[in-house]
Amino acid sequence: MNVYEIINKRIIDLLERGTIPWKKPWNVANGIPVNLVSKKEYRGVNVFMLACQQYGSPYWMTFKQIKEKGGYVRQGEKATPVIFWKWLDRNDADDDPEGKNGKVPLLRYYNVFNLEQTEGIPIPEPEVINNPLNSIEKAEQIITGMPLKPDIYHGGNKACYSPSQDTIHLPNQHSFLSPEEYYCTAFHELIHSTGHTSRIGRKSILEPTYFGSHEYSKEELVAEMGAAFLCGYAGIEQNTLENSASYIQGWLKVLKKDMTLLVHASAQAQKGADYILKRKGGEEEVTDCMAA
Repeated sequence: MNVYEIINKRIIDLLERGTIPWKKPWNVANGIPVNLVSKKEYRGVNVFMLACQQYGSPYWMTFKQIKEKGGYVRQGEKATPVIFWKWLDRNDADDDPEGKNGKVPLLRYYNVFNLEQTEGIPIPEPEVINNPLNSIEKAEQIITGMPLKPDIYHGGNKACYSPSQDTIHLPNQHSFLSPEEYYCTAFHELIHSTGHTSRIGRKSILEPTYFGSHEYSKEELVAEMGAAFLCGYAGIEQNTLENSASYIQGWLKVLKKDMTLLVHASAQAQKGADYILKRKGGEEEVTDCMAA
């Protein structure tokens, strides 16, 4: 079983049990999953793989790291796989028919354990967060702080992004069941807008697609996963699982047919979220998925 199959099997199993990984609500106390030794946040699909495990601690380590810190994994505990890209030199002309040199990415995975699965390792002091903004204000700040933000219009009963006009249309905020659902929907459309040629540029936005097609399904997955990233950084709690479940279940068929879709979509979602948050991203951060 290759890396794509391993990751997709985990995600599909969770979906079929009714767990929606990329709709996992994060809170300020737990935060984004991070490697305890390197202090790097996990990225892309790794965020969902780790956040789904229902541990209270955000800290993860490899078996080797646990041993080096003088701890051990409790008997019966199971590891969680995370992925990273390993860059290989491509200098052999025989293996490079197009005559190109440089590096090629190779997908790999390794196993990590949550701090709660271990013994003998001191629990780090929780970070003191001094932020006067409440969760909704932080969500609003994310929207207003987006570079080259598209115009957002309110009214009607439809939420959508128009690539040709580079505009977002949302129902009025009071139409939503909760403020959290409004911002989650707004984040979804903002992630779509990052695919515009004036921003990151994404095939599924730049080229015409039709409902239910492979590219359409991939773009919807990118937008929903990206929205979950932004909700996590905003610190807002989502209560939309029931409404989203039937929509997300439709992606199962696509995921089962294309073992690369989930990993690629999560990487695009991370890029979109990083752009909106003005976080450093791009090629040099590809290996940050490793975080070890």
